[in-house]
Amino acid sequence: MNWASQVWPFAHEMKKGEIVVLPSKIKPVIHFDKITGDYEFLPNNGNPYYHARRVERVACDIPRANFDQDILYSFGAFMTICRIKQEERIKAVIQAHNQGKKAQQVIPQEPQDDEEARDIENEALSVITNLMIQKTKGHGLAKIVDAILRAKGFTTYVSPAGPDKGVDILASAGTLGFGSPRICVQVKSSDAPVDRIVLDQLGGVMKNFGAEYGLLVSWSGFKSSVINETAKQFFEIQLWTHKEIIQEFLRYYDQMDAEIKELIPLKKIWVVNTDDE
Repeated sequence: MNWASQVWPFAHEMKKGEIVVLPSKIKPVIHFDKITGDYEFLPNNGNPYYHARRVERVACDIPRANFDQDILYSFGAFMTICRIKQEERIKAVIQAHNQGKKAQQVIPQEPQDDEEARDIENEALSVITNLMIQKTKGHGLAKIVDAILRAKGFTTYVSPAGPDKGVDILASAGTLGFGSPRICVQVKSSDAPVDRIVLDQLGGVMKNFGAEYGLLVSWSGFKSSVINETAKQFFEIQLWTHKEIIQEFLRYYDQMDAEIKELIPLKKIWVVNTDDE
């Protein structure tokens, strides 16, 4: 019944010219397409890609931080196919992004009880992600990664703000950090995905510092030139995007010091699991 209730509006209620919101699962950005074609059933496609609408991309990689919180709540609605009510404000953000500007934000609104079904877990992760973006611009993200590594039991050295000579954090295990593994960490907090040259530079820095392993952290993800090297670099360099940062941060939050908890204040709650799947 749930699947049918999704396919029906996809086929019959979504109109040509309307905008489709596509939150990325890989990095903290939103993509937008415009519907240009009618519904098509394609039986020769692989499961479950039988249902299709032709679209035209109108905006790509708009940071989630560009949208007000109530809009992000709507993007996190439990139903995959649902109508978003803040259409004009969303279009204003798209237009501003395509013009290289940032739309004026309004006071965030809490979603009303009569709005579409909400995915509370996704909403919470969205709020945490946006708070971390706001609080850790630039060198601040290195402090978060450092806190994660220290909570994991590493002894660390964090380079001061400014030119870092290719390394933001040095981490090692054992007494006073004299043990193994020895890790060089490079942290990038920009809105642009990291290119291959940064990966190659980290490899050189690891040799200069006598490190066995490297960790390349990019909040906005990596270009295909980096992804294509993942298998080759697997036993020497690991890649973290915002997804891994959030996962590791939440996993080790209880072991972090008061400064980090004051910067990103969180508390645990219990909710009833209503997922039928």
